Amino acid sequence: MAAPETETEPEPAPESKPDAAGEAARTRGSWRGWRGRRPFWGGTLVLFGGAEILFTLRAPLPVVLHIGIQGLAGYLVPSVMVICGLLILFNPAQRLFYSIIAVLASLGSWLTSNLGGFLLGMLFGVVGSCLAFGWLPDQPPRRRWLRRGRARHKAADPAGV
Repeated sequence: MAAPETETEPEPAPESKPDAAGEAARTRGSWRGWRGRRPFWGGTLVLFGGAEILFTLRAPLPVVLHIGIQGLAGYLVPSVMVICGLLILFNPAQRLFYSIIAVLASLGSWLTSNLGGFLLGMLFGVVGSCLAFGWLPDQPPRRRWLRRGRARHKAADPAGV
């Protein structure tokens, strides 16, 4: 005699957990896309240069050199650098104008703000301004893995065919 078949309820599907690796990859991809459409490193260096100069203005009194105008200009010039760095990052269409203003403010910080933040902030500002000025928006973003793939392909095929 056959055993009676019992009806069993289907087990509920396990709760779907969000795929953390996939979400991180999407976030990383969107970050790279955002960063690739603007002069990211130029704006970041100008921003860091202005912030460094502002922090040297708040240094302990024996460290501060007190060279130049210590009034409004000592705070105005690095503030302009910080604003230009942010504008280069968030409004890359006007990067030429902002980078020219940022390089002038960086060079002006030599006289107004403790030798340009003890030279470091001024150098960050000048290098970042040059990077932002030279950035070209119409070039496709470089992909390291594409270059590696071509190099592997050439290495595998010595004839170059």
